Amino acid sequence: MHKDLQKLSLAGLLISLGIIYGDIGTSPLYVFKAIVGTQQISDTLVLGGISCIFWTLTLQTTLKYVVITLQADNKGEGGIFSLFSLVRRKAKWLIIPAVIGGCALLADGIITPPITISAAIEGLETQFPHLHTVTIVIIIIAALFFIQQFGTSLVGKAFGPVMFLWFTMMGVLGLIYIFQVPSIIKALNPYYAIVLLTHSDYDAFIILGAVFLCTTGAEALYSDLGHCGRKNIRISWIYVKTCLVLNYLGQGVWLLQRNGQSMNLNLHNPFYEIMPKGFLIYGIGIATIAAVIASQALISGSYTLIAEAVRLNLWLKVKINYPTEQKGQLYVPSINWLLCAGCIGVVLLFKHSDKMESAYGLSITVAMLMTTILVSKFLAKRKFPTYVIGIFLAVYLLIEVTFLSGNLVKFVHGGWFTLSVGALLFAIMWTWHIARKIRNRYVKFINIEDYYNILKELSEDESVPKYASQLVYLTSANFDSEVESKIIYSILQKQPKRADVYWLVHVDVVDEPYRREYEVTFLVPNKVIRIDFKLGFRVEQQINLLFRKVVEDLVKKGEVNITSTYKSLNKHKIVGDFRFVVIEKVLSRSHKLSFYERAIMLVYNYLKRASLSEERGFGLDLSFVTVEKVPLMLTDPEAVDIQRVGG
Repeated sequence: MHKDLQKLSLAGLLISLGIIYGDIGTSPLYVFKAIVGTQQISDTLVLGGISCIFWTLTLQTTLKYVVITLQADNKGEGGIFSLFSLVRRKAKWLIIPAVIGGCALLADGIITPPITISAAIEGLETQFPHLHTVTIVIIIIAALFFIQQFGTSLVGKAFGPVMFLWFTMMGVLGLIYIFQVPSIIKALNPYYAIVLLTHSDYDAFIILGAVFLCTTGAEALYSDLGHCGRKNIRISWIYVKTCLVLNYLGQGVWLLQRNGQSMNLNLHNPFYEIMPKGFLIYGIGIATIAAVIASQALISGSYTLIAEAVRLNLWLKVKINYPTEQKGQLYVPSINWLLCAGCIGVVLLFKHSDKMESAYGLSITVAMLMTTILVSKFLAKRKFPTYVIGIFLAVYLLIEVTFLSGNLVKFVHGGWFTLSVGALLFAIMWTWHIARKIRNRYVKFINIEDYYNILKELSEDESVPKYASQLVYLTSANFDSEVESKIIYSILQKQPKRADVYWLVHVDVVDEPYRREYEVTFLVPNKVIRIDFKLGFRVEQQINLLFRKVVEDLVKKGEVNITSTYKSLNKHKIVGDFRFVVIEKVLSRSHKLSFYERAIMLVYNYLKRASLSEERGFGLDLSFVTVEKVPLMLTDPEAVDIQRVGG
């Protein structure tokens, strides 16, 4: 986390406004439109709607996320995978809510840009009723995804001031109408929410499904903890919430002035109707920029999620670029274009923001439920009293299951879309995770000490052609006393590989997000050396560069000699060559696997074709890499029943 952002500062507050509040800050564009819909405007509907919005923002966003969840930082970092890394040792099954939550947030990344940008652009329809907004929205989305590859740090500097202008504009516009009818403040009383939800003329679940849209960006407050710092988020939220509530109250006044009417709120969006006519075009412009900023924050969040999933072995290895020097700035080409296609598909499928509202909210409710489960485990880890954890779970499971029920009403109208995307992502993550466990089950580890002498003798046996001066293997053995039997098989049997020094490199992805440490173990001095890298789940795994840096340090300290042993090169102090050997374990016969495991491995093999190879995933220089395919034997030869006949 940026050290200067841990403290409360004006810069930190502005960065928080620009990064975090795009999604939740653009909600007033469509929330009241969704609550009222085509129904007749009434005191009960408007006052109850404002009350529901206010108490949802208070209980869900303020209390759950700003007060409670922000405490669950992992060395200053937030987000569902950071939270999972904090609590995963508490119970193995916690992988399930973590994966479901991650997939739900990624699915949300496909629906948020279309709905926010569409809702902003549709404001133009009040001036130009026959305008074809779908084309404009698609052009903006395509341009937004195109610029990702160049990094967004330059334009990102303007996000904070623009969002400050956006929230201030919303607050002022709301205040103008509140001054006309000050009694609208009474709508903050929870009594009006209860009246609306228990009223026989209104469907409480449909109302709740619409109200939930006001808090969809709450998860971002936690996800971007590392970029902004807890204090900056908490203070900036006070301003953001105030402006949001003022705007909702202002929209409420405008609606009450039309009490008893039934209106097409797609043409008369209360958000734009409370703007003075001369200001409307500027308001639409600011709304469009705010919608783009909201989309940008979600796209960046999706990249971070995927990068963390890759390092936690929950997603196939994909190319990750770092377009700028800024910490946390990354770009994942495959995810970028998948999201782009998904967003354009949403626009073409639903066309209008009021149709998209049906698809919106369902996946994010699921993500919030999963966060609740993980936060309860975090509270247990921090030794909070059981009754406190029980109250937290009871309150938030009740609230979120109620919202989930409200959003499930929208399933047939569009909710199926985000749930289908989330289910597909879950299938990929789960397959990758389980397949790795199946493969690891058949990896045989042996005691490396038994092979010290033979490795030393092979290294000095001049009758065997030298394979490389420095031979490096990547090992998954967690203990320095062990090594995969396949590595020994590769060195001694597959093709005897003589080298001056054998290196074993192990990468351990640790729970602290930005940890970069290594340990060196001299198993046989100057012959067999093991390096253990301990890298945080947000650290790029550039093993090639890290390994070279470690070797340089060892040479400087005189702990290892990498000068070539060839006489002609040795006298000129030429450094010997390095070669990496990557062993790719191939599953051979699988009749010992259950039907479920066979199905998992079948899908895994298809996914592996789309994944980066081990050597590319670890950032190895391909000109110095040998890939050896080794079968994973599932049947011990001794268990095969066969008899010799004759002779």
